[in-house]
Amino acid sequence: MDPLAALRVDEEIEGRSARLAVRLNEYGYDPWGFHLGTFQRAMVLGRWFYRRYFRCDTVGAEKVPRGRVMLVANHSGQLPCDAAMLAMALFLECEPPRAVTGMVERLAARTPFVSEYFVRLGQMTGTPENCRQMFEEGRAVMVFPEGVRGLGKVWRDRYRLERFGGGFLRLCLECRTPIVPVGLAGFEESMPSFSQLRPLARLLGLPYLPLTPTLLPVPLPTRCYITFGDPIRFRGSPRDDDALIGKKVRRVAAEIDRLIQAGLSRRTSIF
Repeated sequence: MDPLAALRVDEEIEGRSARLAVRLNEYGYDPWGFHLGTFQRAMVLGRWFYRRYFRCDTVGAEKVPRGRVMLVANHSGQLPCDAAMLAMALFLECEPPRAVTGMVERLAARTPFVSEYFVRLGQMTGTPENCRQMFEEGRAVMVFPEGVRGLGKVWRDRYRLERFGGGFLRLCLECRTPIVPVGLAGFEESMPSFSQLRPLARLLGLPYLPLTPTLLPVPLPTRCYITFGDPIRFRGSPRDDDALIGKKVRRVAAEIDRLIQAGLSRRTSIF
């Protein structure tokens, strides 16, 4: 049963969905499991969070090129609300609208119900092969190189980027795909954590267990800022040595850090 089945798809969502560059069969599915009806209802709910709850201030969405592209962003906030709001920005602010494919952690792919629902929304397990297939179809792919290390960072480390791996950069070189860096600000304050409670998290089979002021996994309605940078088109071979790849990765990370600060500079208060 779809928990969003009661949501009514209105004219805005219907109209923007009709302009998505997605191949669907007669039942509304694409070859990878994306389902248009499920996606549309999720967009109705996501729009409320985007415009009313987090009141996202988005700048630069017009910079996202058509065709295959990789969106690379920072990650924070304990829950992937930042990823959901970035996906909403691509759907609501880009012309034409984009249905972004997020490369999600394997933990989500092993979680009952969540794994199936993610597939219906066009998300995929973050493997190189899945990413290549999306690029071949001209899709927009969303990645967070910090992974759970960024998502679960504690308060004292807010807005400090964790180390980026180089896999995303090698894939973009291999597939000749531009990178659009994105800075996300405000999500750090939506669910501040003061400890990862690692011993208890290990017992529960989780990467971390945030200790939040409310003791509840509920994000606060902080105002959030999404800032898109200019596309970066790297040259080189995906087989270049780590030093060369690392230099390019650091350039992406530095640009994301700059975009985070640009978002924070627009902020007048946390809420």
